[in-house]
Amino acid sequence: MRLDVTPLRTSREFRIIFASGLVTYLGSMITYVALPYQVAQLTGSFVAVGLIGLAELVPLVAFGLYGGALADSVDRKVMVVATEAASGLLVAVLLVNSLLPSPQLWVLYVVAMLLAAVDGLQRPSLEAMIPRVVAHDQLGAAAALTSLRWQLGTIVGPAVGGLLLSAGGAVAAYGVDVATFAVSLVLLARLHRMRVAPEGGGSSPLRHIAEGVRYAWGRKDLVGTYAVDLIAMVFAFPYALFPFLADDLGGAWTLGLLYSAGAVGSLVVTLTSGWTSSVHRHGRAIVIAAIAWGVGIALVGTTTSLPWVLAFLALAGGADMISGIFRSMMWNQTIPDDVRGRMAGIEMLSYSIGPLLGQLRSSTAASLTSLRMSFISGGVLCVIGVSLAAVTLPSLWSYDERTSPDALRQRQRRRQDDAGS
Repeated sequence: MRLDVTPLRTSREFRIIFASGLVTYLGSMITYVALPYQVAQLTGSFVAVGLIGLAELVPLVAFGLYGGALADSVDRKVMVVATEAASGLLVAVLLVNSLLPSPQLWVLYVVAMLLAAVDGLQRPSLEAMIPRVVAHDQLGAAAALTSLRWQLGTIVGPAVGGLLLSAGGAVAAYGVDVATFAVSLVLLARLHRMRVAPEGGGSSPLRHIAEGVRYAWGRKDLVGTYAVDLIAMVFAFPYALFPFLADDLGGAWTLGLLYSAGAVGSLVVTLTSGWTSSVHRHGRAIVIAAIAWGVGIALVGTTTSLPWVLAFLALAGGADMISGIFRSMMWNQTIPDDVRGRMAGIEMLSYSIGPLLGQLRSSTAASLTSLRMSFISGGVLCVIGVSLAAVTLPSLWSYDERTSPDALRQRQRRRQDDAGS
């Protein structure tokens, strides 16, 4: 049951990626809190704060696809280091702007858009590195460790950001984030070069993207993982309703508990994720976990007890983490290296667009029915939608990493590469 830390022991490159990501994500979550805080301080407008997310969406989607194409055609270390440096410079712009006697609002929006674009360029290359530096049978453990990194940043980062904002304002928050980027760059510079496989280059970016989409569409088991995640998020991602739920559960002091409950559930699953290596029917695990996510969200709407609400949110967060671990295992164990970057770009779209649409669905449903009915209806629709996806895409439900031709092919290729090196 305990967390498998074998990849940290056996792979120097994975240790560097893990440490760099832990440091830089902690800093990024501090800025994640500081940026809307500064917008709110400058405008006093809820709409102005909400527009930050809208400003980030389009560049994240556009550059995520392009970043996937680049990840399959250029050295991935170069991409990651260059984009990490660009992100650090952009946060430095926020720092300089916050030092001005009158900080400019437009700078915050422009930098938010550029940070999203750089993130879209970087993430496919970063995710495509993992299968190159971790043994095939350790990819599940690597996925759990990567998730642990995000969870620690999600829980600790906002808390530290709040303390920094109260002590030194936005200047202190941005200053710490710039420092984390400097540490991360020192670590990433120690990575070995990670050139793409020979068959990965030679095409124009648009053709490269089209080839990746065709590969994904030809793999119905992969399509199933994207579909299940998108359905779960669209129907059962009601985080926009948490401020209203907090009012019903005792006031604003409960809001932080609502946001952190899911992350706590995810963390518990991660710390006890050793069992995942003995599960071979990954598609079935993804479907069942996504259904459990929907059940957890639906149960939130059935009670007015804060402890039970937190328990159900933790259940949902844990189920979502189980689904995420097995999705990562399927992706990393079956996708060839020469298309892995483009698949990472498509994956990023599936888990970036879903939550945004989920916020819209949950808010609309609450306005048409009631707050709790929005939770219940979303959870029920999630269960129905995921079940239909499993029926219409049987290759997902029947996927078994012991017999999958794609998994066997990648396992054999990895053995050959290891023997050759």
